[in-house]
Amino acid sequence: MEQEIIKKWRLILGNETKEELCVELSRQETGIDKTLEALYNNDRKGGLGPSSPNVSRWLGDIREYFPNSIVKVMQQDALKRLNITSMLTEPEMLEAIVPDVHLVANLMSLGKAIPEKTKATARLVVKKVVDELIQKLSAPTQQAITGSLNRSVRNRRPRHNEINWIETIKKNLKHYQPDYKTIIPETRIGFGRKRKALKDVILCIDQSGSMGTSVIYSGIFGAVMASIPAVKTQMIVFDTAVVDLTEELQDPVELLFGVQLGGGTDIHKALSYCQQVISRPLDTVMVLITDLYEGGPLDKMKATAVQLVNSGVQVICLLALNDEGAPYYDHQNAEFFHGIGIPVFACTPDKFPDLMAAALSKQDILQWAGTHEIKIK
Repeated sequence: MEQEIIKKWRLILGNETKEELCVELSRQETGIDKTLEALYNNDRKGGLGPSSPNVSRWLGDIREYFPNSIVKVMQQDALKRLNITSMLTEPEMLEAIVPDVHLVANLMSLGKAIPEKTKATARLVVKKVVDELIQKLSAPTQQAITGSLNRSVRNRRPRHNEINWIETIKKNLKHYQPDYKTIIPETRIGFGRKRKALKDVILCIDQSGSMGTSVIYSGIFGAVMASIPAVKTQMIVFDTAVVDLTEELQDPVELLFGVQLGGGTDIHKALSYCQQVISRPLDTVMVLITDLYEGGPLDKMKATAVQLVNSGVQVICLLALNDEGAPYYDHQNAEFFHGIGIPVFACTPDKFPDLMAAALSKQDILQWAGTHEIKIK
């Protein structure tokens, strides 16, 4: 047992401790040691270097020695620590990488720097991540949003094809007739006909480099909400310019390739554009996803935010929409937004469907955040 503990510390601390922590490593453990040395002691050992064969071999080794969750972390560390752009610009490298949200964010940040020969492979990588996220997030999002909207339009005199049978049965259980083994539906509950969108949702997303994973999740959620007839969804991305990607929501892969991460930030310009496309302020939920570092005119940004709130638009500011939180944001602007009635907090993807359901049913978002133990900034 003691030898196993020493062996673990030897692998953690690296080859330089081989004399102090003298243990015999198996062939597999020696391989693990070398892959860790190549990445985490690269400044002393030469690391992976720019050689494509070395990188390709290393990618194969970490997949052999570690589970996918660890492989993804090591891939990201390699990109950050060693700046191995060949991992993302060579088709054979991309084929060896385990796809994840951070990898897609890195591909988006490279943008036009991706060579033509690599674009097809890059698109396949993005598609795989998008498909996995849609499969994971689609059902809870649709269920939460449609459920909240259905409750808001429930009526007591539905036509036959409008009856919500589940709720009707629940409501009439007390009228169960044992002799006939049936329920008398004294009260009928229905959803009503929804010929047009009941609510408008605008996702307004900062596409500066630090918001990469938030942009990806926003695009996925936007695509899912765009498939819900009762919600009219628009997606706006911005840096110093504003781009309306609403038409691309039908194809989230194309949408993400249309995003150009990096550049400055003009929140005022984005808010002004959204203000122009809002036609039903009382029935509009606007989710502004940004770290609130404003590069445009600060006074105008604040004035436009006040106008949106005063018009009846329900504005929510998310400092991040990912699993990492929001370590850096403009605290003064966050305080200002909070002061005018705009909740400001970071949200994880698993909570976002419920957040949208709460917003669309006009619940108190501050209370919702407290219930979910989310800290308001």
